[in-house]
Amino acid sequence: MGQLYYGDEAKPILIEDRALAHLKVVIATKLRRNESFTLSWRHPEGQPAGRSTLWLHPSIPLRFVFEEPEPPELSPTWITDLANSANSSGGITLIEEHLESGD
Repeated sequence: MGQLYYGDEAKPILIEDRALAHLKVVIATKLRRNESFTLSWRHPEGQPAGRSTLWLHPSIPLRFVFEEPEPPELSPTWITDLANSANSSGGITLIEEHLESGD
């Protein structure tokens, strides 16, 4: 399970490694452009039901910590889906990866 640390908060946000790797690409791109935006996600099982939203700003420290030492192969489709949501008025919504069938 990956961890996202934001600002001076000591408690990380837990996000599965593969999802966090894809978010990292989109978030880094937005912050590199000096853009602020929101990131929203549903609480995972084992936590109180609900959802959370963060306001991400380039001046606030951000750290990604991955459980797996090797980065996963990234899905261009998932990155595009996340980037499209990042550019909407609602900000990034962490959505599930849509796996393409091998038919």
